[in-house]
Amino acid sequence: MTDGAHAFAARIWQALDGPPGALDTLHVTGTGALPSAFAVSDLAAGSVGAAALALAEVAGLTGPVTVNRRLAAFWFARSLEPEGWPVPDPWDPVAGDYETRDGWIRLHTNAPHHRAAAERVLGPQGDRAGMARAVSGRAKAELEAAILAEGGCAAEMRGLADWAAHPQGRAVAAESLVQVDPSDDRSASAWVPRPGRPLAGLRVLDLTRVIAGPVATRFLAGFGADVLRIDPPDWSEAPIEPEMTLGKTCARLDLRRAADRVTFEALLAGADVLVHGYRPGALDGLGYGAEARRSLAPGLVEVCLDAYGWTGPWAGRRGFDSLVQMSTGIAQAGQAWKQAAKPVPLPVQALDHATGYMMAAAVLRLLARRVADGAGGGARLSLARTAALLIEAGPAESEPACPAASPEDLAPEIEATSWGPARRLRTPVEVAGVSMRWARAARRLGDDAPAWSADGVAT
Repeated sequence: MTDGAHAFAARIWQALDGPPGALDTLHVTGTGALPSAFAVSDLAAGSVGAAALALAEVAGLTGPVTVNRRLAAFWFARSLEPEGWPVPDPWDPVAGDYETRDGWIRLHTNAPHHRAAAERVLGPQGDRAGMARAVSGRAKAELEAAILAEGGCAAEMRGLADWAAHPQGRAVAAESLVQVDPSDDRSASAWVPRPGRPLAGLRVLDLTRVIAGPVATRFLAGFGADVLRIDPPDWSEAPIEPEMTLGKTCARLDLRRAADRVTFEALLAGADVLVHGYRPGALDGLGYGAEARRSLAPGLVEVCLDAYGWTGPWAGRRGFDSLVQMSTGIAQAGQAWKQAAKPVPLPVQALDHATGYMMAAAVLRLLARRVADGAGGGARLSLARTAALLIEAGPAESEPACPAASPEDLAPEIEATSWGPARRLRTPVEVAGVSMRWARAARRLGDDAPAWSADGVAT
């Protein structure tokens, strides 16, 4: 419902301390919703809308901000329609939900080292049937702890009330939806908005992985930002690269090598924005703690996220959207709503995508301040706090399911990705007559040299 989308946008905008009058310019169109126990389509439209409002503010755009609720929900799933080539399965063969002797647990094994951690606990498994047998005799809490101790990723299924009473659930509930930390350091911004292509010339150093952070930088690239994504030499996320590298330069650096550190420091010194998803203290361990980052890039705008929040006993715990849904009670609530025999997650990885758009909104709100007075600043978000936002909104109102995407929902242009030709969904938002468009097709990680575009604008 459009009222629900406005309510989510208002909550996010309030957390960002945005000027309340801006909400009057937000218009949400489209009917139908993704079937869910929760208001996923409203969250999608509301988070996209908040990012668009922040863009309008920093760019000085006046006029309506229009979000298509149906397309926003679709972009939370996939935006790409390949022509003549397949997108790999996003899930490892043994990733998923398993029944233990006292409930359910989810194993996240997409990264090879995470699968190896699970198999150190449960033994090598070639398929889900073998993993199910290995899990069936274990207690869920004990198994979760054992896998985490090995450096893996797992989450036992909890109910909404269990999570609300859990020390981490209480800690996350007390956190701000977006924790904004303005800086007193001042350094004149070299970037100013440009007519027609609002974020052209904005240099965004992207150190994020998988979904939430890449969604944020994809949004920024869609309005002209020069996004440079840096990955380590051995990192791959092949199933989602066609979705998440759109509009970006994709390079690799090994921060264990002196020469690559010199390159990285030069890139950081030239950045306007840093977006990262490192757990607390991880950048410090690489020699790039907060003080070092401020020294290299005075006035830097920095936005980061983690899975389970920044306070409480699980601060910094490894996690992903599907695991957070299990921990926070969302998957169990879905099971009860659907009267199913097993956990029922959200129909899309909505925590990731919504957090990504909120990260983009935080970047833009902080940029508005820097352009005004030269001060940088930072913001922190988490998937668990976004889950709390969704849960607090209550059960989804009953409405018809939105019609499936059709060829008419695709943009006419052919995108020459690194894998082959494809078409994208039409974009879900327009800001005062300015639409999203990307100058670079999706590409493989590491396809490019680690350098900013010569003129600061991605070509």
